[in-house]
Amino acid sequence: MSQTRRLAAIMFTDMVGYTALGQRNEALSLALVDEHRKVVRPILARHGGREVKTIGDAFMVEFGSALDAVRCAYDIQRGVREFNISLPEDRRVHLRIGVHLGDVVESQGDISGDAVNVASRIEPLAQDGGVCVTRMVYESVSNKLGLPFVSVGARELKNVSGATEVYRMVMPWEKEGGAEAPGLNPRRVAVLPFVSLSPDPNDEYFADGLTEELITRLSFVNGLEVIARTSAMNYKKERKNAALIGRELKVGTLLEGSVRKAGNRIRVTAQLINANTEGHLWAENYDRTLDDVFEVQSSVAENVAGALKLKLVDDAAALGEPKVGSEAYVLYLRGLHRLGEGSPANLREARSLFEAAVKKEPSFARAYACLARTYWFLASSEQDLAAAVASADAAAKKALQLAPDLAEAHAAMADVYTAFDRFDECMAELETAIRLNPNLAVAHHILGVNLATHGSLEEGIAASRKALSLDPLSAGMANSLGTMLRMAGRTDEALQVYAALKALSPNSIVAYAGAGTVYLQLGDIAKAEEAYAAVEALEPGDAQTVVITGVIAGVKGDTKGAEDALAKLSGAPPNIRSTGMVLINQVLGRMDEAYAALMEQAERHSWYAFVKVDPLTEPLRRDPRFAEFCRKVGLPA
Repeated sequence: MSQTRRLAAIMFTDMVGYTALGQRNEALSLALVDEHRKVVRPILARHGGREVKTIGDAFMVEFGSALDAVRCAYDIQRGVREFNISLPEDRRVHLRIGVHLGDVVESQGDISGDAVNVASRIEPLAQDGGVCVTRMVYESVSNKLGLPFVSVGARELKNVSGATEVYRMVMPWEKEGGAEAPGLNPRRVAVLPFVSLSPDPNDEYFADGLTEELITRLSFVNGLEVIARTSAMNYKKERKNAALIGRELKVGTLLEGSVRKAGNRIRVTAQLINANTEGHLWAENYDRTLDDVFEVQSSVAENVAGALKLKLVDDAAALGEPKVGSEAYVLYLRGLHRLGEGSPANLREARSLFEAAVKKEPSFARAYACLARTYWFLASSEQDLAAAVASADAAAKKALQLAPDLAEAHAAMADVYTAFDRFDECMAELETAIRLNPNLAVAHHILGVNLATHGSLEEGIAASRKALSLDPLSAGMANSLGTMLRMAGRTDEALQVYAALKALSPNSIVAYAGAGTVYLQLGDIAKAEEAYAAVEALEPGDAQTVVITGVIAGVKGDTKGAEDALAKLSGAPPNIRSTGMVLINQVLGRMDEAYAALMEQAERHSWYAFVKVDPLTEPLRRDPRFAEFCRKVGLPA
């Protein structure tokens, strides 16, 4: 009989009071075990847990890492808690969980060893709804999870030699747990990613889509500031307690929940939490069909508004109603899910899904607006930029035709006008978008960029600060603000923006690249090279990094290094390649080559937006040909 030995994290779960319940009401106890398994198994699958076996009401699960096991344990307790919210006490599930890390021996699919024994012994030490871990697990996860642990002391465990130190996870909903965040504005709200409890992992799109739709709905509550999806979705994989999220996003109120989809039926649980006290303001459960999902979204928004004593405005026109059929709506939600993933492959899939949605429902304005955004996002990586922009133009116009009061459609149209160098029309669209939805972060972002493009740096900084306040974890919006601060000579503030981004996202290439460009402007070449070396390590071969390393080589007088960078750009997308030709040739003093590339960009309407104000492009502006370039693209000379 073959056996294998390995290091693994072992989790045991157990239902509190199951034996006593079975003696009182066997049918109910069996029904609760079944419900418990329906809740737990999809969560195990999401975290890569291998269900070794069930022992009555208990699960024994193996994980490849302690972090995966502990994250899974937290999500199980959170999912069970949400499952229980709307149920009477006798129908609720109560769990304890224990996790240990150690050597196990596998034979014929089962596992044994001290690690299994220890995990089974510490599980009974957990409270109802709690998680206990050993010191080995604690040391592996304590700085990575975002949830505090407290020691419950060294415990003597049956059949385990020596005392074992045990730690208890402090759950966000415990009144005594977590630090308070006094002073956070309760009218700044974040919708955290709704958790999918569906048995089919392919239904995850529905939870993500519902999250985005609720963000949109809540944007129409008078007096609320609602955090954008880009920042909210950062908490999908890394759960943190309410106080910590409140501090990171500077919000006083959190909306969270779960979704279970089975065929055409959905069950949505939503709860509103005060980030200052971690107390619950409101909770409700909805059992509906897919055709009624719009009514669920409206009801949640109305209840949130009521809990905060605010008023939900009439949002039918702004949301691009009329309602659409469930098939088109599911395609739309799947498209939103892919759009949020961001990679070119996912963007192309999002494009196909939105195209399918509008084919099924030609009056679906919001799907057209998202389709326009997707075409626009793909444009920078497309070889035929003009065709991509033309597609975005057609989709944005269709969205506006169908729903003239849809803020997202006006923002999409503004992007298209930027691509055509039609700045007055772009600004008019942005003013309309912000009037219709003051919480639309992307509209403030585009406004900031356009103001800075035309030389109004301080106004651009103000608009970019607003965008970042609505989307505080967005690397793109942080980079826009940092870039404008750098160009305005406020380099210390710019470095602070990038340091804050790095603290929240240690592997952000934007944080390193942005700081590197600040150092380049300051003339600190050593620090600039160090920052861009970090970018290269994180994303080898990044074309934009090649551009800046070529510029740095030129500044150092390394002509060969600069020319090598130009050669590496031969296969890059056209707009990045031509930007490299402009900036690298400029620093080498080859102004004819730089201007040939710049004028080619003007013809394609694809040029560096801050060429008029960036200190790094000063040599271009000193050339007499710059006035001709400005005339071509509609900039004031």
